[in-house]
Amino acid sequence: MTKASTLSLDLSSSVMLFLLAAVWGGSFFFGEIALSEVPPLTITLHRVIWAVPILALVVLFKGIAVPRSLRVWGAYLVMGALNNAIPFSLIFWGQTQIESGLASILNGTTAMFAAVVAGLMLPDEPLTAKKIIGAALGIAGVAFIMGPSALTEFNPSNLAQLAILGATLSYAFAGVWGKTALAGQSPLMNAFGMLVGSTALMIPIVFMFDGLPSLSLSVGVWGALLGMAVLSTALAYFLYFAILVRAGAANLLLVTLLIPPFAIGIGVLFLGEEIGLEAWIGFAIIALGFAVTDGRIVSFLFRKTTT
Repeated sequence: MTKASTLSLDLSSSVMLFLLAAVWGGSFFFGEIALSEVPPLTITLHRVIWAVPILALVVLFKGIAVPRSLRVWGAYLVMGALNNAIPFSLIFWGQTQIESGLASILNGTTAMFAAVVAGLMLPDEPLTAKKIIGAALGIAGVAFIMGPSALTEFNPSNLAQLAILGATLSYAFAGVWGKTALAGQSPLMNAFGMLVGSTALMIPIVFMFDGLPSLSLSVGVWGALLGMAVLSTALAYFLYFAILVRAGAANLLLVTLLIPPFAIGIGVLFLGEEIGLEAWIGFAIIALGFAVTDGRIVSFLFRKTTT
């Protein structure tokens, strides 16, 4: 078996990594389009429910055994809440108040917060100085974006930015839950089970708060919803696990830095969004925090200065 340390980004893995960043970055664009006619909770339901049959076909085609244990399906329910239902709903609601590009920048703190949460909760991933410094830089970047008014004013924009941060924390806890509760299962089965779990959660929530979803939507909105489900969810998970096997988790994390440029570019080109200088500076600080957390760039520069 190939050791994680020998895994590297070859040309195929790099192409898949950029494609993954594009489809995940595109989810912010799709969300912005869908929000013109569909409320956030219902968008979340659309995103997960239409992805379920696609991944079901992949699981069936690959001959992956479907677990029968209630414990495993209970774990999928929790994973669906932490990795889909909660963060998707928070991000889509956040996009009702802030631009899709800014939402993607704030979402870029996921890797740093995940490293800290894992360091606090998993004994085999201890909390190190670089994780703490990386998280501190991530928080500094967010603080720079939000500005001093966040401490003196309470407005929808600030609340939306906090909602995006809540989504990143949910993703962080999902990582820990997946590693502890679902480690023995097939990765693709975990993706399928998680989507089934999040769909089961979102159906009653949507009916309770939004009512019966309307199917009388414009062609553009239907395109955004299906694009989100097919590309940003089903295809994204397939790419995610393919890269994980070929290049390893450390290289896969690089997608965190690639998503905002794609999301911002799409937002500027197709939505006419404008990203202020403070957001770009904040993104640079967040990117620095990621580099410190990841460690490879810092180690490379240190070796260069000592040789």
